[in-house]
Amino acid sequence: MATEPIAEELAGSCVDSYGSAIGMPQLCFDWFPNQIFWLVITLVVIFLVLSRVALPRIAAILAERQGTITNDLAAAEDLKAKAVEAEEAYNKVLADARTEAQRIAAEARAEIQSGLDDAIAEADLEIAAKTAESEKAIADIRASALDSIQVVAKDTAAELVTALGGKADAKAIDSVVDAQTKG
Repeated sequence: MATEPIAEELAGSCVDSYGSAIGMPQLCFDWFPNQIFWLVITLVVIFLVLSRVALPRIAAILAERQGTITNDLAAAEDLKAKAVEAEEAYNKVLADARTEAQRIAAEARAEIQSGLDDAIAEADLEIAAKTAESEKAIADIRASALDSIQVVAKDTAAELVTALGGKADAKAIDSVVDAQTKG
């Protein structure tokens, strides 16, 4: 049992008479060969597990990631080229649309100007017709006013002659009033 004293020659200098370690067992020089043997065995097992299982998996994952990155970069370059082409096509379509819009605007301006010229010409004709009508009406009014003035002048002259004590001769008054109004 653990409480029985063991022989000192079996235990070495790192254990007491009951088999308990004195101090830290890792630092006991008597146990170094045994610890080094198991360290080497453990390191070989870890190396074999890492080299046969873990490292191939990690290498496969890294290769897959590198392939994905390469494919993504190639796809990005393709998309960038397509974007440049699309931008050029967009700019061309935009320039064509601007040219077409300017052409349509020029046609609309010309059409509006043509309509405006027609409307102005029609309005000028209407104004000329109304002016002619107005001038005719003014001439008629002048003629009737002149006739009315002659009648009023004749009546006034006859009344003045009668008021001054003379006898009004209608023919003489008509000839004097006609001579004065004509000129």
